[in-house]
Amino acid sequence: MTAQITEPTMTDIVARHVVDTGFEAFDAGTVARAKVRILDSLGNIAAGHRAQGNDALLGLATRWGGVPESTVLVHGMRLPSQHAAMVNAVMMRSYDFEAIGAEYEDHTQTAAHISGTTVPVALAVAEQQGSSGRELLTALILGDDLTSRLGAASGFDVYSGQDNTGTINGLGGTAVAARLMGLNEAQVRHALGIAVNQLSGTVANIFDQSLAFKLPMAFAARNSIVSAQMAGLGFTGPVDPIAGRHGFLNMYCSSPMPGKVTRRLGEVFYADCVIKPWSSCRASHPSLDACVRLATENTFADEEIKEIRIHVTPRTLAGFVGQPFVMGDCPEVSGAFSIRFTAATALMYRTVRPEHLTVEHMQDPRLHRLLDKIRLVGSLPPAESLTAEVELQLGDGSVLRTRTDVPKGDIYANPMSEAEILAKYYANTDFGGRTSRHNAEEAADLINHLEELESLAPLMKLFTPNIPAAENPRRMQ
Repeated sequence: MTAQITEPTMTDIVARHVVDTGFEAFDAGTVARAKVRILDSLGNIAAGHRAQGNDALLGLATRWGGVPESTVLVHGMRLPSQHAAMVNAVMMRSYDFEAIGAEYEDHTQTAAHISGTTVPVALAVAEQQGSSGRELLTALILGDDLTSRLGAASGFDVYSGQDNTGTINGLGGTAVAARLMGLNEAQVRHALGIAVNQLSGTVANIFDQSLAFKLPMAFAARNSIVSAQMAGLGFTGPVDPIAGRHGFLNMYCSSPMPGKVTRRLGEVFYADCVIKPWSSCRASHPSLDACVRLATENTFADEEIKEIRIHVTPRTLAGFVGQPFVMGDCPEVSGAFSIRFTAATALMYRTVRPEHLTVEHMQDPRLHRLLDKIRLVGSLPPAESLTAEVELQLGDGSVLRTRTDVPKGDIYANPMSEAEILAKYYANTDFGGRTSRHNAEEAADLINHLEELESLAPLMKLFTPNIPAAENPRRMQ
């Protein structure tokens, strides 16, 4: 009797890839990009601890207790790895400043925020496991690649209703955790199956300007680690949780393209491909860029501006960034997801950073005088979703115009320079107020040589404040 040969499922192929692919498979550019994402992530976490609700969440996570495995950065508490990853992810997401853009072939992109889950997971599990920098980089690159491929394969639409920071991130984060925990191929498959049971997230959080907008990414981080832990204990999951009949692509995606998950798998490694220069939703960046350019290249007083016309696509105008600006109960969310607010702020300061997502700035009469002059026009062709045209009509009848075709930050089309990325990182650590410039510089140097580190302890220590034991009984030892 001939044994029946079963073709491997898509999840089998992915699991084998996660287990078998070594650091030597990555080219220098792939590794360098991963280091940039880690650096950028640490800066965003350092700044994000100041955001609304985060102290309360940390207090809750500390109350949960458990084994002190991994560090909550900039605070120094050590919590179970899944809780530390969740809190770090919330801090990272808070000012909408983290890396974005799930890339695929020919530099195409899907809206995504991958690093906000995968980096906190990688840091927490690597610390828990005593992993080397080389092992962390390997797991992170593999997890980012899977997440990016799932983003492309999903056919995701940012206005579809779901928030993919809680879906594709949950699967990619699970791959990161499973690799660092040393799970075998079958266990990785089971971990991904367990993770599919925990995928979630609604874009209503953003439309309604609620603090919950930063939770899908954070829940994905927590659930990724729990999924890998449970698989390691022997829990099993569905046979093909990615492409099976009731798998991720079938359940969560209206127009899935499964072939994108495995095409050239192991040959190219995708990831977030936009490092944000501005602390706001990417959909506001084209108009923000244009306003920065107008304010930089021209000299005019606010009183000279009669009207500010911002041309976007009808879909952008109807989306969450096109809503009228109201500070509301969650100012940071309201500001980060408003074209009107970010445009007015850019005209005032030639930037939008976390310090502008504050009640103090939002109550500035100068800001409100500019907001009153802004008119959004849905006049651009639908295909120009990352384009904007801004016109400043002045009191003397003249008009200043500029157009943004590709906003700053895209590593292929309009990248931030190394100096600009470092400047953003240092500005964030300075704003956070708990990481000295000396420590931030030391950390940047360690990240540059991350593959040489035998453990993450030196890096984590640089982002751990020296808090007396009486104030922080669970601090890092």
